[in-house]
Amino acid sequence: MKARDTAGNKGRPGPAKLGLSLLCGTMLAGMPVAAMAQDAPAPAAPAANGAAPQADVIRTIAVAGAERLEPQTIVSYIRLRTGQVYTQAAADQALKDLYATELFASASIVNNNGDVVITVVENPVINRIVLEGNKRIKNDKILPEIKLAPRQIFTRSKVRADVARIVELYKRQGRFAATVEPKMVELSQNRVDVVFEINEGPKSKVRQINIIGNEAFSDGELRGEMLTKQARLSSFLSSRTSYDPDRLAFDQQKLRQFYLTQGYADFRVVSAVAELTPDKRDFIITYVVEEGPRYKFGDVEVQSELRDFSSDALTRNLPMKQGDWYDAKLVEDTSEQFKELAGTFGYAFAEVEPRFRRDKDSLTMNVSFVLREAPRVYVERVDVNGNTLTQDKVIRREFRLVEGDAFNTLQVKRSENRIKSLGFFQENFEISQKEGTTPDRIALEANVEEQATGQLQLSAGFSSIESFILAASIQQRNFRGRGQTVGAGVNYSRYSKSANLSFSEPYVFDRNISAGIDIYRRDLNSFNYLNSNRNTTFQQTTTGGQLRLGVPLTEYTSLIGSYTLNFDEVTLDKNQFFSNRLDPPNLTCDPLLAGRYLCEAVGDRTSSILGLTFAYDSLDSRLRPTRGRSASITGEFAGLGGSVKYARLRGRAAQYFPLGKGFIFSLQAEGGVIEALSGGNVQLTDRFFLGEPQIRGFDIRGVGPRVLRQPIVPDPDSADATNPDPLVITDRNRVSDDALGGKFYYLGRAELEIPLGSGVKELGLRPSMFVDVGALWGGRRPVLSNSPFPGGIDFPQRDANGDPLFTQTVINPDGSTTTTLVTSPTAPDGSANTALISNVPPFQEVYLGDSPSPRVSVGIGVNWNSPFGPFRIDFAQVLLKQPGDDTKRFTFNVGTQF
Repeated sequence: MKARDTAGNKGRPGPAKLGLSLLCGTMLAGMPVAAMAQDAPAPAAPAANGAAPQADVIRTIAVAGAERLEPQTIVSYIRLRTGQVYTQAAADQALKDLYATELFASASIVNNNGDVVITVVENPVINRIVLEGNKRIKNDKILPEIKLAPRQIFTRSKVRADVARIVELYKRQGRFAATVEPKMVELSQNRVDVVFEINEGPKSKVRQINIIGNEAFSDGELRGEMLTKQARLSSFLSSRTSYDPDRLAFDQQKLRQFYLTQGYADFRVVSAVAELTPDKRDFIITYVVEEGPRYKFGDVEVQSELRDFSSDALTRNLPMKQGDWYDAKLVEDTSEQFKELAGTFGYAFAEVEPRFRRDKDSLTMNVSFVLREAPRVYVERVDVNGNTLTQDKVIRREFRLVEGDAFNTLQVKRSENRIKSLGFFQENFEISQKEGTTPDRIALEANVEEQATGQLQLSAGFSSIESFILAASIQQRNFRGRGQTVGAGVNYSRYSKSANLSFSEPYVFDRNISAGIDIYRRDLNSFNYLNSNRNTTFQQTTTGGQLRLGVPLTEYTSLIGSYTLNFDEVTLDKNQFFSNRLDPPNLTCDPLLAGRYLCEAVGDRTSSILGLTFAYDSLDSRLRPTRGRSASITGEFAGLGGSVKYARLRGRAAQYFPLGKGFIFSLQAEGGVIEALSGGNVQLTDRFFLGEPQIRGFDIRGVGPRVLRQPIVPDPDSADATNPDPLVITDRNRVSDDALGGKFYYLGRAELEIPLGSGVKELGLRPSMFVDVGALWGGRRPVLSNSPFPGGIDFPQRDANGDPLFTQTVINPDGSTTTTLVTSPTAPDGSANTALISNVPPFQEVYLGDSPSPRVSVGIGVNWNSPFGPFRIDFAQVLLKQPGDDTKRFTFNVGTQF
């Protein structure tokens, strides 16, 4: 918007004057007073007898030019009153009082023989505030920070303050070249639009970091310790290349910490200067440092005043030894470890004071850790604050300490982890400690901030496994504030459909016993690939439910029992896999079409499964662990009724290691075995399967025993064209691939989660590098089928009753023909009908993949909590595989859990 000129009312400055006043307010702030002082008549000389002349006595006070304000209101702002003596000093003070109200653009006072006339031009009223040119900072971030607002009185001082404020907002974003030009658009009725024209300018980067005075370490090593980085092509995605004064101060501390860990106890930063380049686009930062000499540890000892700790024993176990390079961080960590150790023995307020004795001649640092005497502390009370929905007992039952217990820092930390694992409260939850009514008493406070625990999700997505996915679910993880979890959900995709209801109670009747129930229905279409097309092989429908009951054995171990009842129905497409070639009276599964392994799976069965799980869990969080371990072993027995009988054993373990600076390394392993009982065979639907997403780099069910049905075609290079040699097609895109599962499997994974900058981290991105290892084997070798070369196998088509089908052609009177399907070999006129013949082209079946040899893949992946659902993308390279395995380099999943 551009400023425009409009004619003002009589006695009011024109737009040029107002615009000039706005832009050059500081120059004009005092001009009206000077101007009026020149226009005012000189006061008359006082009379000889000392009385003021009659002309200097104020008889009347009139106001001219007022529009919105009443004259009486304007007079009330000044000290001039009728009956007083008019003086130039009083007039000057009155003008100052008028300008101090910031209601007037100009004011003047004229005395005409006692008749005082005050002429004012009122400041305009702001109609609206307009921001132009701001893209990086939106209006809703700027407008609340400025003082000007619609319907307020326009003042130059507020404009100047708002310009400075907007510039400061851009400086906080690292845009030091930003400029703001205020403009005023005059409107009718003494109103104006205030326009701030903003030139945001580029983001000011750190062009160079110079370090002067360093000799022991190179500039590159020291820059690597800093949070601020130099702007380079390789760092265009980093948010640390922009200049930030707070980060500059933090980097000085980082330098000092680094040198102190390397033995330079006298190190100091002499100066740190950030210079803005003339174009205001970049900063050059210069540090001047003084390293000083390097120290080693001298005598190190512990002086314990606590009766439960031996000074000699603690001294022998100190991590630093005489002659080691001095490390201030090691001293600090050791002090914290002593505090935690004292806390585990009930000394909550134990103080550890490291005393230093520096010997500059021998360049040694003698350190004494003094454990000061403190009383053993007991828990006086446990307070829970901030919970409005969650009942107190839900939080208190996670405390490992109660009133009267001896204080223990390990138990306090365990309580924090258990409460955070509930997922009901803020992630940075901590239990605070306060002094009790006596020195040997302590109060524990759980100040929680509740977060939403209900989730209603309606989502659609696409998965490389499931194709298009539609999902709807509702879950409340803190039902009625009792810590109960209830949920319901439905999922639909091209190859699977499911619905489930669930309920779990972590404390049955307020006892430390958990219980849960699930009811579900799942429809699954298993598949294979042929010519890059996904074909359904068998359909499995499972309807069932599960009951669970868990009891803790110790703080970290628990025992969970379960009972599962499933009703399974496995079917094959009759048009594709059934025939009555072998058994004419009945339409049955044909092994030549489906394979004997699939024909054996067809049917209805009932599974009655009794399970028992022993679990160990010391993770700091069940939602997103960073340290600790978990392990479980589950045994299942199917045969307590039902038609399926087997025993299955599975085990899982995981360990998480925080490596510092946000890196998290994890190791996971699992394995299982299943064995049929009573001399039977494990059903296809009960076996283990392995592939995507369990082991990345392989396709779904891409690892383990399988049958490949390979087509046989005439060899185009055969010497005898009339009687060509057979050619077996091994191209996986043209081979039917059926995974059979296995009785044994193992799976291992090593993964390193890589931290990102704060800006990228806020987007919910968590990249990682991984190595996956696994194998699946132990399937019973199936009886393979073959269709001979060159003609394959012909067999008559039959109807549902087993009768052969024929085509019968009848010539109509008009000469046309009608063809129908019949079961009679002869037509009414005695002619023969044409038999319907199906042909199974030549093929051979091979059995591959039944090997315990490890399959290994490496790769990178990214988890993203996107606005439209969790997203996972993986890129993996297979290093080791076995014949028959299906590999897949790139996979992604959107809209469903992994």
